[in-house]
Amino acid sequence: QVQLAEFGGGLVEAGGSLRLSCVFSGSRFDLHSINWYRQVPGKQREVVGSISPYSTTTMADSVKGRFALSRDNAAKTVYLQMSRVKVEDTAVYICHARLAKNEYWGQGTQVTVES
Repeated sequence: QVQLAEFGGGLVEAGGSLRLSCVFSGSRFDLHSINWYRQVPGKQREVVGSISPYSTTTMADSVKGRFALSRDNAAKTVYLQMSRVKVEDTAVYICHARLAKNEYWGQGTQVTVES
């Protein structure tokens, strides 16, 4: 059974940096695509970025050039490096894993950017 746990959220000043971690427990992490979403109350959940099993990344336009994804298969962890954060990046950041028809969600970690 796959489980995901997010770490690294917190309070950060606008313009600062933060690194989130998505720790995967279970088998065949190397075959899973990992996605980060973010959720703001009252708004639709939006995708932040995706990283394939081959470490190909796709980032949302809203974070392109500021956020980056990487994965460490030995540690079964995906990192979301957030730089030059903005107040509008405030959200719960949620990790998602997919392999074929199977998908899994983490509980999320709160990121709050203050001006």
